[in-house]
Amino acid sequence: MAMALAKILIVDDDPSIRNLIRRFLSKQDYQVESAEDGKTALAMFEQFNPDLVILDVNLPDVIGYNLCQEMQNRTKVFVLMLTSRADEADKIRGFSQGADDYLTKPFSLGELEVRVGAILKRQRAVTTAEKQRLTFEKLVIDPERREVTINNQLISLTALEFDLLRFLASHPGRVWRRSELIQEVWDYEYVGDQRVVDVHIGQIRKKIEIDATQPVLIQTVRGVGYKFEAPNFNKTQQ
Repeated sequence: MAMALAKILIVDDDPSIRNLIRRFLSKQDYQVESAEDGKTALAMFEQFNPDLVILDVNLPDVIGYNLCQEMQNRTKVFVLMLTSRADEADKIRGFSQGADDYLTKPFSLGELEVRVGAILKRQRAVTTAEKQRLTFEKLVIDPERREVTINNQLISLTALEFDLLRFLASHPGRVWRRSELIQEVWDYEYVGDQRVVDVHIGQIRKKIEIDATQPVLIQTVRGVGYKFEAPNFNKTQQ
């Protein structure tokens, strides 16, 4: 049975960019809608229920970062931020606000296609091996439901934060370089500052560690990268 076409909402106040992306993605067989401001985008978001939002940072009535958070609070939708700001601080702010990826204007349509495809791959059906629930004392990672709980309390993670945590937790004790994590979790050759990994690790730590400044579960291996240290680890099949 054919998979349903992914739905993409484009939010940009520049009609030339908005229409260019819409035409291009429509030819890739995605369902595409667009909006020119935050108010219209939210109304369209509720009606269209997109799988991915391509979101400009500078909108006439709202800051894109805030709109990103509001949309993700509603459905945990994937968000690809678009901006003319090339500064790394802006990118880091975008990632810390929940963006799954960040593309700087001007960009090529080929690069956009790769980024969109990589993000939407996270919707794929999980394999039998990936369905195994990971339990670390009070921390439980459920790949099938894409849920994380601590003491039976649901922890709110973005799609990318969940994928990064699940990947690290699936290989307890192994040290991963930032470049390896980007390749495994982002699933494409990321061109840019590898500090994006640090930002996402920091966000996850705030949510799952007792003290994010002295992490126990996700540990930094100085000069190399990160590893997940598992207390009383076991896997349970769904």
